[in-house]
Amino acid sequence: MARSRIWMALSAAIFGLGSTLGTTPLHAQTAAPQGDRTSDKATELEGIVVLGSRRYDRSSETETPVPVDVLPMGKAADQGASFDLAQTLEYAAPSFISGRQTGADNADSVDSAALRGLGSDQTLVLVNGKRLHSSALVNLFGARNRGNTGADLNTIPMLAIDNVEILRDGAAAQYGSDAIAGVINIALKRKLGCEAVVGYGQYTRGDGENYLGSGYCGFAVGNQGVIALTGEYLDRGRSNRATAADPLRIIGDTAVKNGTFYANGDIPFGDSAHFYFNAGIQNRDASSAAFARGGIGSDDIPSRNSAAMYPGGFVPFIDPYIQDRHASAGIWWNWNDWRVDASQTFGYNKLNDTIRHTLNASIANYDLEHGGTGISPDHFYAGGFSFSQATTNLDFSRFFDGFMQGANVAFGGEFRRENYQIFAGEPGSYIDMDGPGGGNAGSQGFPGFQPGDATDKSRNSWAVYGDVEIDWTDRFMTDQAVRHERYSDFGSTTIGKLAGAFRVTDQFLLRGSFSTGFRAPSLQQRYFSSTFTDFVSGQPVDVVLAPNGGTIARAAGIPDLKEEKSRNATLGFTWKPTDALSVTLDGYRIDIDDRIVLSGRFDTSDPDIGAILEQLGVGEAQFFVNSVDTRTQGLDLTISHAMDLGDGRLESFLGFNRSITEVKRVHTPASLVGREDSLLGERDRLFIENGAPHSKAVLGFDYTFGAWETDLKVIYFGPMTLGTFSGPPVPNARYASKTSADVSLTYNFNANAKLTIGGQNIFDQFPTRQDPDETDNGFMYDAVQFGLNGASWFARFAYKF
Repeated sequence: MARSRIWMALSAAIFGLGSTLGTTPLHAQTAAPQGDRTSDKATELEGIVVLGSRRYDRSSETETPVPVDVLPMGKAADQGASFDLAQTLEYAAPSFISGRQTGADNADSVDSAALRGLGSDQTLVLVNGKRLHSSALVNLFGARNRGNTGADLNTIPMLAIDNVEILRDGAAAQYGSDAIAGVINIALKRKLGCEAVVGYGQYTRGDGENYLGSGYCGFAVGNQGVIALTGEYLDRGRSNRATAADPLRIIGDTAVKNGTFYANGDIPFGDSAHFYFNAGIQNRDASSAAFARGGIGSDDIPSRNSAAMYPGGFVPFIDPYIQDRHASAGIWWNWNDWRVDASQTFGYNKLNDTIRHTLNASIANYDLEHGGTGISPDHFYAGGFSFSQATTNLDFSRFFDGFMQGANVAFGGEFRRENYQIFAGEPGSYIDMDGPGGGNAGSQGFPGFQPGDATDKSRNSWAVYGDVEIDWTDRFMTDQAVRHERYSDFGSTTIGKLAGAFRVTDQFLLRGSFSTGFRAPSLQQRYFSSTFTDFVSGQPVDVVLAPNGGTIARAAGIPDLKEEKSRNATLGFTWKPTDALSVTLDGYRIDIDDRIVLSGRFDTSDPDIGAILEQLGVGEAQFFVNSVDTRTQGLDLTISHAMDLGDGRLESFLGFNRSITEVKRVHTPASLVGREDSLLGERDRLFIENGAPHSKAVLGFDYTFGAWETDLKVIYFGPMTLGTFSGPPVPNARYASKTSADVSLTYNFNANAKLTIGGQNIFDQFPTRQDPDETDNGFMYDAVQFGLNGASWFARFAYKF
């Protein structure tokens, strides 16, 4: 059909990614990678529904009343320039944001995902329609996602993925907490046969080498069942963009080694029932460079060093070992015309830190004062944290064809239990042998978690929902949803959604929605506790991030955390004037009340907690607080076109997102009147409003001729403005708009083998230079827009067995 040809055009348009961006047909089978001309058709399995609808039997002629993008991953896994999922989507979907951090401690090792300029914890991630757990990490530094938690998409190998569906609309009434900005569903692959991919890449400056080896096999079992297994090893080398002016500094990509195994299966039994499952295991070794400590005799923090160990200065390394586990299993069956789905999902993420090439200066001082040479251990176990989540779902769905043109009724329930733990490090990682206030305590680079930080907190929640989709005529349909959810630690909420679509003509569809939503404060935000060293204008400052509800937070007047509440409205259209051209445009507005953010800094001059901070030997304190109301407004535009050109086929795509977030109100508790700058200063406000570019566009061209395929992709990142440490009269850090370009060439030796070579950021673009004393990472290039590493090249070889 004409519509199917449009989706095929879209699927190949974006620099060979095979991405389908636009309005997605509701029927499950359209999620197969139709645009991946070189891959086998995915096995079509009953019982899977495309994101945004709970109806199982829609025809492919009907479109969703909300914008959903479907991005087949076949080409990305075989030919893409990026070797991980988060960076692949960053350069494919304009509304998707996942910038790689550098100089941001553990956040350098975990790439969190977000939509429409909001935080990563306001985007819900699913795997095969079931909730994916978030990372245990709380982002404390970097321009993006400060104070947020989020799912780590890079725990899933791309070769295991069939497609990624992105619902760009508030969907908390359908899917629960965290779905304020939208939902990302990762649909795993189930197709017969085997394939393998090897890849290599590096920056043109000779560092940051990437090695990839990935293999997939799908096996037939039982009565048309499939079990798919994927293994992957990824080795990403460290890069360094420090200059001769700062020879001690190491600033660039974190070194990462991932070993991942994923399984996915569907096994029919009986006449109308299926057992399904998926499970993933990943172990990740990473190493990120902290701020350099100066040599003895320099003006650069000599008190945090030892002449016997690092007379010329040193760079500590924060080396996290991350374990991630995910498993989901369930059964769906037909019962008296009802589709019943019962499932259990479990997720676990744990991060343990070892700090290497470091010292505890207070131990070195103590050793020197007692007749030694001033030696401290040079590595410490600094402790860590974990997060686990167990989710039980029971869902019912049935289509009634006797009401109007048909109606689908769905309802169900969910029970979820979560646990968050912090583990103390070894004593040498946090002890202060000099006494409070010396600034020498703990392992330099990242002081260990103290026994007082250790925590083990759990909570549970349950929810019930109802969802009714009605085709009032063959041109007009609506979807109504309501959800009630109760949490054991803060109470309950009821939210709803109304969406509709009206086909004005066969080529033009109007669509819109309005919904209310919520996001529960994460356990990480409620209970994270740590004392760390930050660098403010190049100088070290010890900071305590005190847990909400704790002694310091209560003394400072910080109220208990509560849920965020949102209102989300979307209005747009899809237009297909010819078989070769398709256009979608959607405007949106998202209002969030009581948004949870990381506060500004309270220092020792504070009348309520200044004395407490001095007693602890730290200079500043931060808290999580429901301190602001925000409004996000924007639009998403996609245009796709396909045509024969010469002896080949040219497919083109333009995707554009414009999103502006404003802080509309600051909630200042009575106890903090007069200290508004501590609660939310200018710099902190700009992180909320400008953590991502307001504009992002992707223009892709894919030309296929014979055995050859060329891909060109141009990516535009709009300007940004971030705050400075000094504040006025120092001007804010302004980043000019930048345009990057990627190019690749693929040769298909035969139907089973292909080789791709190409380059990313081929014009060697960097962010706007800044004063290093005013940036968050203390370097002239901050990790905004597309990073700070410059151009790179890559090669991939893919083979199907």
